[in-house]
Amino acid sequence: MSESSIKIENVVASTKLAEEFDLTVIESRFEGAEYNKQKFPGLVYRVSDPKAAFLVFTSGKVVCTGAKNVADVHTVIGNMAKKLNSIGIPTIENPQITVQNIVASADLHTILNLNAIAIGLGLENIEYEPEQFPGLVYRIDDPKVVVLIFSSGKLVVTGGKTPEDCERGVEVVRQQLDNMGLL
Repeated sequence: MSESSIKIENVVASTKLAEEFDLTVIESRFEGAEYNKQKFPGLVYRVSDPKAAFLVFTSGKVVCTGAKNVADVHTVIGNMAKKLNSIGIPTIENPQITVQNIVASADLHTILNLNAIAIGLGLENIEYEPEQFPGLVYRIDDPKVVVLIFSSGKLVVTGGKTPEDCERGVEVVRQQLDNMGLL
C-alpha cells in the first residue's frame, strides 16, 4: 500500500483562536477579507502560501478549508494567529486543531462496471442511481469514509480524518473489487 495511491484534494479543519472576534475590525485590517453579515455569519479570508481559505466567526472559532495536506493546515492557522496578533488581536496559544474532513482522489487505472459493483457490494452500504449521479456512492464503516466510484476507475474519498483513513478506504474498495473479479 503506497502512500502515493491517493492525492489529497482538500483538508477541512477547525479550531478556536480566541474567545470572540470583532469581524468588522478584522475585515477593515485584512486586505481581501469579506464580511457581509446579511449573507453569511462569518468572515471569509483567503491566503495564498500555502493556499487556503478561512471562515472566521464572532465566537472565536475558525474553519480552515482548501489546504492540500494536514501540515499546511497547521502552518496557515499559525500564520493567521500571528497576523491577528500583529493587528492587536490576542489569540489562544497552541490552539487545538481538529481535522473535520479530508477529500482525496485515486485512480484504479481500469474501466469499472458499476452495475456489477452495485450488485456485488450489496445494497446496504451503496447508492447507485445513474440517472441522478454518474458515480456509485459506497459507505464504508472501517475506516468511516464514503467512496465515490466512477466507471472511469477514478475514486473520490471523503469523510476521512487522516490521510491514512482515505488510503485505507481506497484499499478496501480495491480489495473488494479484486475479490469479486471486477478489477
